[in-house]
Amino acid sequence: MANTAFQPRVFSGIQPSGGLTLGNYLGALKRFADMQNEGNFETIYCMVDLHAITVWQDPADLKRKTRELCAGFIASGVDPEKSILFNQSQVPEHAQLAWIFNTVARMGWMNRMTQFKDKAGKNRENASLGLFAYPSLMAADILIYHATHVPVGEDQKQHLELTRDIAAKFNHDYGVDFFPMTEPVIEGAATRVMSLRDGSKKMSKSDPSDMSRINLTDDADAIAAKLRKARTDPDALPSEVDGLAERPEARNLVNIYAAFADMTVEQVLADVGGKQFSEFKPMLAELAVAQLSPISAEMSRLMQDQEEIDKILRRGAERAREITEPILAKTYDIVGLVR
Repeated sequence: MANTAFQPRVFSGIQPSGGLTLGNYLGALKRFADMQNEGNFETIYCMVDLHAITVWQDPADLKRKTRELCAGFIASGVDPEKSILFNQSQVPEHAQLAWIFNTVARMGWMNRMTQFKDKAGKNRENASLGLFAYPSLMAADILIYHATHVPVGEDQKQHLELTRDIAAKFNHDYGVDFFPMTEPVIEGAATRVMSLRDGSKKMSKSDPSDMSRINLTDDADAIAAKLRKARTDPDALPSEVDGLAERPEARNLVNIYAAFADMTVEQVLADVGGKQFSEFKPMLAELAVAQLSPISAEMSRLMQDQEEIDKILRRGAERAREITEPILAKTYDIVGLVR
């Protein structure tokens, strides 16, 4: 088979299952806007509401969170004119391709997915079939656009590897070179932002302590207060990266500073090495407030006009379907389904 030249295209999505945090911003939204503005790729960003309902969601709350997530994308710099921005359930080709991929993926592959084991916990027999098949739908989300690159965190890397396995098996089974081998994009100082109360745990919107995270809806005072009270150790900041070993809280705050300042960790430590946290935390708070306060304000403004948000999502879905409809039609033809 000849190697097909696929158009450079980025796809990624976020679940509308809770409030946006600093982790979402530095690990995803900021990177999405940067990739959009680099101009090297067509960029497609999605609120993956079908993934959200793999665990029970309050319907009214899900609608609100979907709109709030859309506002968060836009406030963080994702331009719905430059990028395609939509919610997953408005583009039925995602679910249609996912069913075909359910027939391609093997049970053994799915059983190895660590995120299902983590989310299902000890009561996995009561987990939904949708939660088990989540990675197959994720593969469809990506491949229905022939996406060549996906910005992901380390915790999603296994799912992207499964996406590549599904694409390879489909291409092999049907003797085609139709789906690309999508590449992960894992980069940046703060792709994995940790809790402000425990540097060994990921910052999470589900953590019982609001002090463990910075919400994108927090005002300037709340942002500064949370960073001032962030857990640290008594030692001064090191001048070398090796000095952050075994110091998870220090490493987390330095990573966050580096991401805000668009610096490497090495550059940050060259500037702040030897400083106490009593001096470093105000520097970090000033930087965080300067970047996050405008986002919080813009999200609030956008949420005042939900009809406009719904209009943006509908238009994004229309643009998405211009790509997905012919790809699904060709997939059906390859598989032998009559349309």
